[in-house]
Order: sequence, then structure tokens, then C-alpha cells
Amino acid sequence: MPSTEDGTPVLEHAHDHDHAHADHLHDHDHDHHDHGSGRFALGPWSLLLPIFAALLLRNRIGWFEGETVRLWSTLFVSVCVQAVPFLVLGVVISGLIAAFVSPDLVERLVPKRPVFAVPSAGLAGMALPGCECGSVPIAGRLVSAGTPPAAALTFLLAAPAINPVVLISTAVAFPGEGRLVLARFLASLIAAMAVGSWWARRNDESLLAQLRHEHEREGSRWSEFIDVAARDLVHAGGYLVLGAMAAATLQLIVPRSALDVVADNELLSVLMFAGLAILLSICSEADAFVAAGLPQFSLTSRLVFLVVGPVIDLKLVAMHAGVFGRRFAAIFAPVTLLVAVISAVVIGQVLL
Repeated sequence: MPSTEDGTPVLEHAHDHDHAHADHLHDHDHDHHDHGSGRFALGPWSLLLPIFAALLLRNRIGWFEGETVRLWSTLFVSVCVQAVPFLVLGVVISGLIAAFVSPDLVERLVPKRPVFAVPSAGLAGMALPGCECGSVPIAGRLVSAGTPPAAALTFLLAAPAINPVVLISTAVAFPGEGRLVLARFLASLIAAMAVGSWWARRNDESLLAQLRHEHEREGSRWSEFIDVAARDLVHAGGYLVLGAMAAATLQLIVPRSALDVVADNELLSVLMFAGLAILLSICSEADAFVAAGLPQFSLTSRLVFLVVGPVIDLKLVAMHAGVFGRRFAAIFAPVTLLVAVISAVVIGQVLL
């Protein structure tokens, strides 16, 4: 068998190279397969069709004849109808950003020093509207492009919470409550910058060692836009349905006395809305309409829902683990939750 000067067999080396190449192709095919199958996997969005079909046919379905059920369906539909236009606008802008805005552009605009990069990245969230689902891979690409991790994480938290679409939807959901819109902006920005500053001081690069890079998409930019926007719309729409169902159910199924007990206790209200924000995982363009559907609770407790939801929920924890690694998510999630709750409560007490 031919060999090199150091005695390494040539054929074995070539075989190893081919084997490694085959493994790479297998991994790529596996990722591609997962990506494709994920589009058709059952999830919250699978509730859309049967629920809307039932609502359209409610006059022909016997159990919709009850007054309570009719009121529930009215509350549910009102939340969805008000939120859908902002949800569609949000996912369209998110798709345009994913297809046409290069992370390299943001990386060039963000200062390198964390003391300037963190506030700059926080304010940059206003210029790039999109839901929280789109901000996670963008932040991952920013880190891999050389952006300071503290700045990328600040952008990750700020972009879905303080962009114009979210603020306008909040103003529409809470007419005449300009203080709440301002409180949401300030509490979300402060929380994002506080977490970014904490990360800058921690400076633990080992937690980002498992950063996973996305495969380059094939096809034109417009095909990428359609793919991202359609997937985000279906995904976020399903969670909107779950949130609207939860708000309507809380109003009608849960005894009024129980809701009043929680509403009269500010601590219980804050804890309840923080938990709902995590569990419901509603897109930031639509969450204000769900919060507005529970008017008996204080504005401060509902502000907690609006600040926590865009920065940490079940789907975001999974996405953080997938992009940055499980160790990162295990530390980042509780810190973000604590900072978001404190920021919302403090700002709410001052402004609301």
C-alpha cells in the first residue's frame, strides 16, 4: 500500500476524507430534511382551520347556541380580528429584513466597544421591526460576523419589543393610554440594555462556543422573503389563536370572584401575567390585544405581560438553545425574565 514519508497510508487518508465529506453531506441533508419537515409539522397553527371553521358555522352547530359560548366566540374573534393586521405587517417586515438586510450592515453600524455598542444596539431595534422569532437568528449571525455579543443580545431583546409596529399595535389595543405605550418602550429598552450590560461584564465567551450557523438559503431573495414571511405568519398565527382563546376563557370560564382576587393583589397579578407571557408565547405584534382583553387587571401587571413576552417565552428558550447552545439558554432565560419583570414593575409604578 502506498504511503507518505511519515508512513500514513494514502488510500486510508483518502478514505477518511471521503468519509468526512459524506458525513458533512449527510448532516446537510439531515438539516435540510428537518427544515422542510418542520413546515408541515403539527403545532399550534393546526388549530387555526378547525377553530375558524367552527366559528363560521356556529349557527349550525348545536353547542354554539349557549349565550356563554357565543360571548366567548365574540371575545375570541374580536381579539384575533384586531391583531391580525399587525401580525401580517410584522411578519412581512420580518421577511423583508431576513431577505434583504445583511447582518454585515448592522455589524458595521454597531460600535465595537460594549459601552457604546449596547445602547446603540438597543436603539437599533427601533429601525428593524420584526417579531422575536426573527431576531434570534439575526443575533446569531451578528455574533458570528464579529459584533460584540453584548450588543447582539441587546438587539435580540430590543428589536421585537420597541419597534414601531409593536408600539402602534399597543396604542391601538389601548386607546387613550399613551402612558402604557411609553412605559412599554422604556421598560423594554431598559431591560434589553440591562441584560446586554450584564453580559458585557460577564464576558463569558465559552457559553457561545456552541453557536450554530444557519445554512445559506437557496433561491432568490424574493423566494426567501416568501418562505420566511409565510412560515412566521403560520407559526405566529397559531400562538395568537392560543392567546385569544386563553383571554376569552379567563373572562368566561374562570369565576369572576377568582379573577377579582388575583386582580386585587398586585403581586399575584404580576406573577400571573409573567407566567402567561412565558406559556402563551404570543408574537409581540399581537400580544397587546390579548392583554387588553383582561381589563380588570392593573396596567402595571399587564405591562409585565407586554415586556416579558417579547424577550422570553417557551419558543424563545428553545430557539436560544438551538442557536447559542443549551448552557447559554439555561443562564440567559432566568436572568432575562428577572430583569424584564423588575423593569416593568418599576416603570409601571412610576408612569402608570
